[in-house]
Amino acid sequence: MTIWRFAINKAWMSLLAILACPPLIFAICQPNYVENALSDGSFVIAQGNNTASLYVDSADWPGVIRAVNDLQADVARVTGITPTIVRDEKAATAYTIIIGTIGKSTLIDRLIRDKQIDVTDITGKWEASLLQVVAKPLPGIESALVIAGSDKRGTIFGIYDLSEQIGVSPWYWWADVPVKKQSTLFVKAGRHVQGPPGVKYRGIFLNDEAPALQGWARQKFGGLNHKCYTNVFELILRLKGNYLWPAMWDNSFATDDPLNAKLADEYGIVVSTSHHEPMMRAWKEWSRAGNRQGTWDYSKNPEKLREFWAEGLRRTKDYEKVITLAMRGDGDEPMSETESVALLERIVADQRKQITEIINPDLKAVPQVWALYKEVQGYYERGMRVPDDVTLLWCDDNWGNIRRLPTAEERKRSGGAGVYYHFDYVGGPRNYKWLNVTPIPKIWEQMHLAYELGADRIWVVNVGDLKPMEIPIEFFLTMAWNPKAWTKERMADCLKLWATREFGPEHATDIADIVAKYTKYNRRRTPELLAPGTFSLANYQEADRIIAEWKAITDKAESISTKLPENARDAFFQLVLHPTKACYIVNELYISAAKNKLYASQGRASANDFAAIVKDLFKADQELSDYYNRQLAGGKWSHMMDQTHIGYSNWQQPSRNVMPTVTEIEVPETAAMGVAIEGSTATWPGDTNEAALHFDSFNQPKRFIDVFNKGKAPFDFKAAASAPWITLDSTSGKVDKKHRLLVGVDWAKAPRDSAKGTVTISGAGTEVVVHISAFNPSTPTRDSLKGFVETDGYVSIEAAHFTSKRETASARWEEIPDFGRTL
Repeated sequence: MTIWRFAINKAWMSLLAILACPPLIFAICQPNYVENALSDGSFVIAQGNNTASLYVDSADWPGVIRAVNDLQADVARVTGITPTIVRDEKAATAYTIIIGTIGKSTLIDRLIRDKQIDVTDITGKWEASLLQVVAKPLPGIESALVIAGSDKRGTIFGIYDLSEQIGVSPWYWWADVPVKKQSTLFVKAGRHVQGPPGVKYRGIFLNDEAPALQGWARQKFGGLNHKCYTNVFELILRLKGNYLWPAMWDNSFATDDPLNAKLADEYGIVVSTSHHEPMMRAWKEWSRAGNRQGTWDYSKNPEKLREFWAEGLRRTKDYEKVITLAMRGDGDEPMSETESVALLERIVADQRKQITEIINPDLKAVPQVWALYKEVQGYYERGMRVPDDVTLLWCDDNWGNIRRLPTAEERKRSGGAGVYYHFDYVGGPRNYKWLNVTPIPKIWEQMHLAYELGADRIWVVNVGDLKPMEIPIEFFLTMAWNPKAWTKERMADCLKLWATREFGPEHATDIADIVAKYTKYNRRRTPELLAPGTFSLANYQEADRIIAEWKAITDKAESISTKLPENARDAFFQLVLHPTKACYIVNELYISAAKNKLYASQGRASANDFAAIVKDLFKADQELSDYYNRQLAGGKWSHMMDQTHIGYSNWQQPSRNVMPTVTEIEVPETAAMGVAIEGSTATWPGDTNEAALHFDSFNQPKRFIDVFNKGKAPFDFKAAASAPWITLDSTSGKVDKKHRLLVGVDWAKAPRDSAKGTVTISGAGTEVVVHISAFNPSTPTRDSLKGFVETDGYVSIEAAHFTSKRETASARWEEIPDFGRTL
């Protein structure tokens, strides 16, 4: 039975299809309308050996026609069958996907006139689309799936939304996410409308691109040319983005390859320039000219600068763009302190005059932006103003905390406001540009605030090399498309939906948990900011707890990897396993280096073991990067993990990874016992202070005592408590390198108020007494107390464990799940 006779016995075949196939769950941002089973009135994309044909008008936008070609390839990826593209409606098959833009597609316009489709809710809207199943729309067409766009990108987004719904991840190329094969695909009957988006311009900034992205692009494409950038354009569109600040460290988007800008416009990408590159000119274009153009100083060289800027406008005259205004100092530096607000306002006025002369006399018809980045916000606070039709781009502090958002008065400006955000940064106090360190709840909290306070014209995020930032990029753009769809309560759903789309439902919950945790752990201290002393070895077992948490999610990721289909493992490595394992290694490396240093100072025999562990972990880090660069996906991502990340000594990256310094000591042959306790780096015998551990009935902690060896020969030890209320998890044992005793209090036996006792440890001819004190008041008791209790001089309270909160008409407290270092 062929696809075109499918409707004859529709009810029976529908039952079989439902029994055989679970529902598809591939879309993250949109309601799912693609199914494996036929339902009443649904459209057949593919069944058996047939697929629906694709119709597009030859007069439609080139970007739409190109996206139709992508849809053709996507259907082939899923079904193994390549659908036919037709340009003449007479060549359409009985089941046809009719694609077109209102006003550009003759057939779409005719369907509107004939009232076959109703586009009232998308006509004239920004980037909106309608997807509708229409029965017998034209002679010879039994059923049509119509994708109609309000404008060029509306149509393109409708096309790519269908691609995602049938099972092609936006990351099929950029992260090698496999496409799940499907032999039957149906679209539910009815109308499915998407758009307009919540944020008008939504995009990414490729930045800090050396050595990784630039090295990869040079090897694979010969540079950041159109062969490379077209992959970037397609990705942005598949993620329903539309905006790009191109790479600028050692690259010039427009002049390195003239096809870059031309194809960006054809694809439908709105190209702008970064916060310090005014008037559609790349910084490198000026710096490469050397002294021929004079100094980057408008007070001294206005003619040359205006000439330079005019060229940027002329060559992009016919392209869709957002023009960056004003200027910073040369090379993304602050301008001279002597620069006045009056001069900057004159610069903007002169730039806008050039726009009227070259682009359009109506300035309100030309999108323009002023980025209030770093010191530039200070100019604004000191009174500098730009005309109301210019978008104010507010910025974060480079670490994900937006510094300022529009006031009620500023929200009245016709140019609106936007946000420049960071997932990557080069600068003080320390770079972070290796792997993702930005948790989804952090992004949501900041961008939700931005949207609620009217910063909805532009959202652009610095993504560094792009590759390691896949997950936060998608969430940022997904939220920009529909901010209201993502509430704080849905954060966990987002990662689970993403994991389901990429790897299927079986492990989705665990994968989402791993991704949430590795970014949360990285936010405690970014990898580049780690040092041997970052986490405490003495207090609260912090360092060991940190390593245990990293190990748990790494073990889980490695276990899942072995259970996934072979064709999914490269994607899983890139998106989940690699960032988790790589960060685990670096955290353990620095903690092991700290143990080596401390243990060497204490004379522990295990100091040398940790010196060896540091060396092994440093090697393991390099081997993991080498696998990513040389073997992963057949070497497709060579150089993408070239970024140095170990051995920072100032804000800038080291030229190469540098292993932390380790110390090796001479270990005597004979055994010698040493004792260390929680809360101190001292050891006994030897230290003149009393070894003491304190306990209270409110927190009821467990404390450790390390019994360690200073020699090579093992020894036996014994531990004895002076009172029955003092508990020990062991009272004897053999010490090769170290034995950790856990000490506690049996509070049912402990005396009321205050009690004192000892734990005596003996071994290798040495005896050490550790003094124990317990606080167990008669009143209040642990059960009767309401509030929080100090211990060791500290009170620690989770934000969500407040005793009360006070709200007003204009401000309130809300708990954001999983937002923070701990709870």
